[in-house]
Amino acid sequence: MTFLLVVSGIAVFFVLYVISLYNTLVRFKNRILEAWSDIETQLKRRYDLIPNLVETVKGYAAHEKNTLDAIIQARNSAQTAQGLSDKSQAENALSTSLKSLFALSEGYPNLKANENFLELQRELSDTENKVQSARRFYNSNVLSLNTKLDMFPSNIIGSIFSFQKKEFFKLDENEQAARNVVKVSF
Repeated sequence: MTFLLVVSGIAVFFVLYVISLYNTLVRFKNRILEAWSDIETQLKRRYDLIPNLVETVKGYAAHEKNTLDAIIQARNSAQTAQGLSDKSQAENALSTSLKSLFALSEGYPNLKANENFLELQRELSDTENKVQSARRFYNSNVLSLNTKLDMFPSNIIGSIFSFQKKEFFKLDENEQAARNVVKVSF
């Protein structure tokens, strides 16, 4: 009888442990989905600001059409990018294009003093900061899930329930430069 109680106790403990690990993995997976949603929200805001910024610049720098077209093309590519790797590359290209836009504005004193341009620049800078924050939150949750899936015995439970590691949302080696793109001060 005692043996049966011990075996039953071990079985109950094992089942509760598996349930606990499963719930932890689900929590990490849902946090990653929430974090990605935050990133997408901020990126959409960024995409919405860019046409207004380009229109403002057009009035002052009409002969810089190639630069403005490159920004719109980079924005469109970033909006339609699928998958984390493609999204990262497209965002890097967009950041580089924005850097060239703000560098271009240096040659136009009237543009630098334009209230709409300055406000759009502030909003874009704020959005860039929010994207960085959302990316850090996302990557932190990816790290937690991936670490849990590497550790024993949660790696076994994760494998049984088909949990998979997630990719980090990275910017290229020039991340610092890309982050500073919208922080040009006039």
